[in-house]
Amino acid sequence: MAVPATVIYFTCYDQLRNLMRSYLGYDGSFIPVIAGASARVGAVTVISPLELIRTKSQSRRLTYRELRVVIRTAVTHGGWLSLWRGWGPSVLRDVPFSAIYWYNYELLKKLLCKKYNVSEPTLLISFSSGASSGTIAAVLTLPFDVVKTRRQIEIGELDAMKSPKKLSSTWIIMERIVRQSGFRGLFVGLLPRLLKVAPACAIMISSYEYGKSFFRKMNKERERKKALSQTSSEKMHTG
Repeated sequence: MAVPATVIYFTCYDQLRNLMRSYLGYDGSFIPVIAGASARVGAVTVISPLELIRTKSQSRRLTYRELRVVIRTAVTHGGWLSLWRGWGPSVLRDVPFSAIYWYNYELLKKLLCKKYNVSEPTLLISFSSGASSGTIAAVLTLPFDVVKTRRQIEIGELDAMKSPKKLSSTWIIMERIVRQSGFRGLFVGLLPRLLKVAPACAIMISSYEYGKSFFRKMNKERERKKALSQTSSEKMHTG
């Protein structure tokens, strides 16, 4: 799910950010927050059914035929919206993460570019900004990640028992965790999450920025050659 989700997410973010900058006429610090949150909502909405299907197949080791039957049964009983079960916890985790991540990333990138007097971020600037921003966002949104994991476990258990019982809401799950383990329970798995998220954010954003820079330079070079070719052609005609 990571590749299609990231492609949709990064593309939407870039387009929304540029559109807002163009429409508003200035680069406000709130633009990355809104663009990042909106892009993540779109990506989660598209990927959520696929994520649910993957969770079902992994939890019960279903064959493709059995999985198709399970999906058809779920749609028959709960309608098409049943494919978006778990959308709420995903949004509550991923949307704040994206808003915090992009705000800090754009801020750190701008500060580092200014410090090293470069117009575009180098690979090291993108990497360090991505890692730092990912770390901040991961810590602040970890409780929602814990809730999402608990909800996925609950979905698997209810499906296995074929229970008609309704899923617990996000806030009920959070309240249950605090009651059982205290507030520390909401931050279980912090170190593994940081070890996963910080490098992933750094690698993805630095690769994305490098790719953008590479193709931008390639397009500029193509346009320059085209302009030179047209100029030389015009000179030959006038000569």
